[in-house]
Amino acid sequence: MCRWIAYSGTPVLLSQVLFQPEHSLIDQSLHSRMGVETTNGDGFGIGWYPEDTEMADPAVLRDVGPAWNDRNLQEVAHTRSGLFFGHIRASTGSAVQHSNCHPFRSGRWMWMHNGMISEFRRVRRDLALAVDPALYADIEGSTDSEVMFFLALTFGLPEDPPGAVARMAGFVETTAQSHGTRHPLQMTVAVTDGERVWAFRYSSEGRSRSLYVSTKVDALRALHPDVSFLRELSDETRLVVSEPLGDLPGRSYGVVQPGGGVLHRFRPEYPEGTGARG
Repeated sequence: MCRWIAYSGTPVLLSQVLFQPEHSLIDQSLHSRMGVETTNGDGFGIGWYPEDTEMADPAVLRDVGPAWNDRNLQEVAHTRSGLFFGHIRASTGSAVQHSNCHPFRSGRWMWMHNGMISEFRRVRRDLALAVDPALYADIEGSTDSEVMFFLALTFGLPEDPPGAVARMAGFVETTAQSHGTRHPLQMTVAVTDGERVWAFRYSSEGRSRSLYVSTKVDALRALHPDVSFLRELSDETRLVVSEPLGDLPGRSYGVVQPGGGVLHRFRPEYPEGTGARG
């Protein structure tokens, strides 16, 4: 499984979040404490919305090597941004290749995922055929994560992110269960339009992967007095991470947005008439 971090708030150097903390995302790529694998070396990616630019879409850097010794990542980490994603990958079966590294991007939207669709090979065709034909040609890789993203786009992500992700999850579960997979979906997902970040935690069997969200910067400063950049952050700054900060309930989604964040319970929406349940 993978590890990831989403940051939204006061513009900072990417390096201050990705490299400097004691248990930073880059440290987790070698020494994950809560992931299925200790080492996450099957590629990495960062995506960010540049500060002081008219560029509407996010910039993305991805590569198949391990994050801990990539010189390009170290150089790009001198970029400043107020909203960015970082992801380190541990493959669950799909190839280690550039197009399979997160985050995935479509226009202004970015998506990253930790988890899996069980027995994805059995359902990949059915899921892919449900993607809007106008979007299908933009699928570059072979991961379940990217198919989930394009299904969410198909089901209305730009208009209703929580509803689209719920419909995606319900469709994945219904399709996989029709192929005999009892507990098909395990996911923690972050998705953003450059202004807000939505983070989802869900599994079909109710044993969700770890996901933490910071609720108050003051609490972060108290927990990590040695992390200097925390002193510069606004009260609206939030981090969502795979390893520590502040726990979410087992099936939930949070929204990070200007003015504060909110937390809701997450439930898949199943296609009518299927009778499917998670």
